This record gives sequence, C-alpha cells and structure tokens, in this order.
Amino acid sequence: MTRRSFGSRLAAATLAGLLFSSIAAIEAAVAEPVEVTVLTSVALTSALDELAPQFERATGNKLKIGYSLIADIKKRVLAGETADVIMLSRPAMDDLQKQDKFAPGSIVDVAGTPVAIAVRAGAPKPDIGSADALKRSLLAAKSIVYADPAKGGASGVYFAQVVDRLGIAEQLKSRTILVPGPQSAEVVARGEAEIGVAQASEIVPVPGAQLVGPLPGELGSLTQFTAAIGAGSKQAEAAKSLIQFLTGPAAAPLFKSKGFQQGKSSS
Repeated sequence: MTRRSFGSRLAAATLAGLLFSSIAAIEAAVAEPVEVTVLTSVALTSALDELAPQFERATGNKLKIGYSLIADIKKRVLAGETADVIMLSRPAMDDLQKQDKFAPGSIVDVAGTPVAIAVRAGAPKPDIGSADALKRSLLAAKSIVYADPAKGGASGVYFAQVVDRLGIAEQLKSRTILVPGPQSAEVVARGEAEIGVAQASEIVPVPGAQLVGPLPGELGSLTQFTAAIGAGSKQAEAAKSLIQFLTGPAAAPLFKSKGFQQGKSSS
C-alpha cells in the first residue's frame, strides 16, 4: 500500500467518523417528543394557557397542565401524586421540599402576583392608597367578594387576615360574598359585587373587570410562584427546559401583561 493510498483511507475513515458523530448528535438533539405533566395554581392559568403553545412549538414536547388551588395541589402531592413540573407558592413549595417531593436543587422562582382590588369596568375606582383609605372604601362598599379562606385559596386566606387586621371583620360579614376559587373578578364583572379581591393575575384577564391596584403599603402581599422538577420525574430534561423557558426573556412580557411581576417575593 502506498503512502498516498494509506493517507486517503485514513482521511476517509476520519470523515466517516465525524459524519457518524454529527448524525448521532442531531438524533440526540431531535429526540422523540414527550409529554410533560404540570401541576400548578389556578392563578397561573391565563399566562400558561398562552405560553404552553409557544413552548410546544419550540420543543415539540406536549404539556399536560392540571390547575387547582394551592392548598389542594399541596395536599395531593403530600399524598403521593406527582408531576414532571410542580409550580406553587414559595411557602407551599418549601413545605413540599422538606418532604423530598422535588429533585434536589431544582426549585426556581418564576413570577409573582400581588393580592389586588378589582371593580367593574367603567366604575369609579375606590381609594386604596393607604391602609386607612382601603378601610374606608371597604366599609363604604355595598358588597365585597373574595375566595373562601376555608377552601385554601391564597388570596382569600390572606385578605381575611387583612380584614381582621383592619378591625372590620364584623362590619363586612353581612356584605361579604365568598367564592370557591378565582371567581372574584367574574362576580364583579357581572355586577354582583362592588369590590373584588384576588390575585392581580386572576383579575387582568377577565373581561368586564378592571384592576384598581395591589393592597397598599404594609398590607401588600406578593405571592411568589416557584417551580421544581417532581421527584422521580421520567422527563427531567424536558421539565428542566420548561422551567428555563418560563424564567427566560421570551416569557417575561406575557407574564407582565397578565398581572405578574418578575423578581422575588420580599416575604
């Protein structure tokens, strides 16, 4: 065999090896689409319903999202239910992490939304610029609607504490409407309550309701939603890519348009 012939065969073998490696890399990158299961709060519905198709188009993966109240999902996960991605409020996630319900080190802040006031579109906005102003506006309202604290909705649990803190629980009792979940803005939009209280993200998407603003000053509360990969997930890489997408620059404008704030909770 001549030196030139040997060199040609070596080059051909090297080229074949590189080609094989490239094909293997492409095949790895273009993996079979998978289904990624998600358990999350109803407060994220409006944002995720629009972000999910974007993620699916970009990755080829499919999302199966289950929405419920934070307390309900937390109870279910503690009882053994799981998902590839779980996204709830930071306190609930911290409690679940203590029970080893997530892949270690996978909890990431996604977005926060404040507890806020809503009125019917076109109605005068009540003064909620201070604690005293909020108190006067609540006492002047003919009816107020918020999530039933007994059902575990985060905004309802918190607002009940605010009412107690303001010392007006008894005065408001006969004018209070309790709903099982995130329906406060819908009740206000139908004209069935004068003032509604909910997460801002539950108010902004509802036609006929307008966001007045978050609870003022020291009464304010930002619910920070965080995501983590469920323990034992069989789609951990796809779950990780979803969390990266939700915390990335492509998702930020839509979260903002739906009443969410980027950044961490101060609590």
